[in-house]
Amino acid sequence: MKRYALGIDYGTNSCRSLLVDLSDGTELGSTVFNYPSGTLGILTDPRDPNVARQNPQDYLDGLEAVVKGALKQAREKVADFDPVQVVGIGIDTTGSTPIPVAKDGTPLALLPEFKDNLNAYVWLWKDHTSHAEAAEISALAAEMRPQYLAKCGGTYSSEWWWSKILHLRRIDPAVFASAYSFVEHCDWIPAVLTGNTDPLTIKRSVCAAGHKAMFNAEWGGLPDKEFLAKLDPMVAELSDRLFDVAHTADTKAGELCSAWADRLGLKAGTAIAVGAFDAHMGSVGSGVKEGTITKILGTSTCDLMIAPNNKPLADIPGVCGIVNGSVLPGYFGIEAGQSAVGDIFLWLVHNLVPDSYGSTPGDKFVAMEQAMSQDKPGATGLMALDWNNGNRTILVDHRLTGLLIGQTLHTKAHEIYRAYIEATAFGALTIINRIEEYGVKVNEVVNTGGLSIKNATLMQIYADVIGRPMKVSRSEQTCALGAAIFGAAAAGAGKLSDLQSTMTATREKVYYPIPDNQAVYAELYEIYRTLHDAFGTHGWCGHLHPVMKKLLEIRERQRA
Repeated sequence: MKRYALGIDYGTNSCRSLLVDLSDGTELGSTVFNYPSGTLGILTDPRDPNVARQNPQDYLDGLEAVVKGALKQAREKVADFDPVQVVGIGIDTTGSTPIPVAKDGTPLALLPEFKDNLNAYVWLWKDHTSHAEAAEISALAAEMRPQYLAKCGGTYSSEWWWSKILHLRRIDPAVFASAYSFVEHCDWIPAVLTGNTDPLTIKRSVCAAGHKAMFNAEWGGLPDKEFLAKLDPMVAELSDRLFDVAHTADTKAGELCSAWADRLGLKAGTAIAVGAFDAHMGSVGSGVKEGTITKILGTSTCDLMIAPNNKPLADIPGVCGIVNGSVLPGYFGIEAGQSAVGDIFLWLVHNLVPDSYGSTPGDKFVAMEQAMSQDKPGATGLMALDWNNGNRTILVDHRLTGLLIGQTLHTKAHEIYRAYIEATAFGALTIINRIEEYGVKVNEVVNTGGLSIKNATLMQIYADVIGRPMKVSRSEQTCALGAAIFGAAAAGAGKLSDLQSTMTATREKVYYPIPDNQAVYAELYEIYRTLHDAFGTHGWCGHLHPVMKKLLEIRERQRA
């Protein structure tokens, strides 16, 4: 009998499903549910651009919609398909995306008394309201527990678990007091499916705990109460209602309860895997292995590598953590990333690109790619810093902002588009250089996400800037595919390594660096690093005066 697995991928603006055949990775069904709340699924506050919350009801409604949609497609595609053949379900989500919950695990936002209070809703990964708390946590850890910082790149981020919880405690003590506990989005959905949402007994993800909550077996799990009490005694008290064990994503969180089995049209008892973050499961769905860095290209990017956990691995400053088992069991997961990539391009097309390029955003992107593909590297005379949503790696500073220099009265929109693509590529190279500085070799890059599939010019620029072959994952839904692989592993349907080998592959097209382009981008990268260090680091000593002149020299040479 055929066996299938379901992966459910919760992104920033939508969730999607993927139903796959375990024998070869054939994709039978995939549907998308756009979150209806707020703007593109995000609840914001016009008084503070750092606010980004979500409605947990969107997650539940989306879960039902995308599973039923995938099953319907499978029935249409395979005559003898039967939902009882679905043996496992895996879940991935954004993170850190903590949910304040009541004692029974119900999100406070779903209770009548909190329906109008944004602070009781889900705190999305891109909520940066807690930047002051992040700086406070970093300073205290540097003083009291430097080992905490060593494992998360040297700086704690406003995107992460403790920053958000501490900020909530300070801005809305009533909501904080009403929260019995907090649960990551990637832990809550598996708990819902199993019918057990008790915060004290649900199985927590080591991916989420390790990368965002400073969880590490070396110091007994979460940060100790003495440290937390220095931040706030109430936060220290909260730690008693959290967890002291975390699990890899091949672990079974439980079995599908009858209520959700009926609601989804699946068999009760189907294995539910422990959840993890989207990029980490996307890395598995992209076929991650030693020497390969996987880039999840979306609204932001997340870069993942693995290193065997039976060999020493140096701490790497500026990354988003080194966590045992966060990507694959038996390996350290190394996470880095950029806080805005696709988001920058969307901002550009929605706000600055004239209608002469097209009447819709899609038309404008196509027209701009076609126009910029005719330009040589450096011919625009432009240079950008890709910090429109702060810097995640290697500076870990969300108080940084974007920059564009070199524009003249003749600058065109597609030239600005290219400059921002190049900036994100320079940012990606900066991450790779930092990882290699600490002994982890990067041989190839495997990309996934819509940008890697739809924009060939972007991929060639990345190859030329980074200086390595750019491969693209076969599946367009690698996060959901990785989740499905873990769902199958949790069900005992095969060894994780065998499932990954069978179900993942890269596309035939590979983008190789062009030597002439590499040479020009090496010059431009030096300018990028000058701006990067000048605006992003303390105590920089240098001169910005040559920057504009050098850009003009390169522009004139390339246009000639």
